[in-house]
Amino acid sequence: MGSSGPKPLEEQAKPPPSFSENWKERILIPTLLAGTTGGGVGLVSKHRKTHGLANISATYATNFAIVSGCYCGAREFVRVVRKSEPDDLVNSTVAGFGSGALLGRLQGGQFGAFRYAVIFAVVGTTVDFAMIKLRPALSSYKQSIFKDKEKNPGWLKLPEWSPIQVLDEEELAAKKAREKELYAAQSALGKLSKEES
Repeated sequence: MGSSGPKPLEEQAKPPPSFSENWKERILIPTLLAGTTGGGVGLVSKHRKTHGLANISATYATNFAIVSGCYCGAREFVRVVRKSEPDDLVNSTVAGFGSGALLGRLQGGQFGAFRYAVIFAVVGTTVDFAMIKLRPALSSYKQSIFKDKEKNPGWLKLPEWSPIQVLDEEELAAKKAREKELYAAQSALGKLSKEES
């Protein structure tokens, strides 16, 4: 979060992470997720009948991606300029005011700039705070999924009725033995039918 006191000497000597570090996680992925969310919002929008489903979904997806990209880029810019940690909420607030004022000015003049600046700052800081609080739970959930996968490589089980089956070594050997018997029986029948004709 914010700077709440003097840091130990080791932490003071360590330079803050650069802008190019983790930019995919902090800018690109949130922008893509926001675009996808915007497309979903467009699917249930009340304007879909008037403007067409594809058109309104594309418009919402584009707008959500632009807003998210501007906000995340501004947040990272503020973080680098302030030389602060990625989880500092002051970065989120300043970036929300800046990106909201810029996009609001383009959308609705001076009053729009003020209104959007406040909205972006509040929403952006709230979302970042929620992500900071949820990150430990999400990482433990992710680790539990991958641990289960490592412990039990067959974690994805197909139903018994499925025509696709993964066989272990014993079942595979039994299948090959059945195929050999079937092949021998078919070749014996083939020889018998050739002799009869």
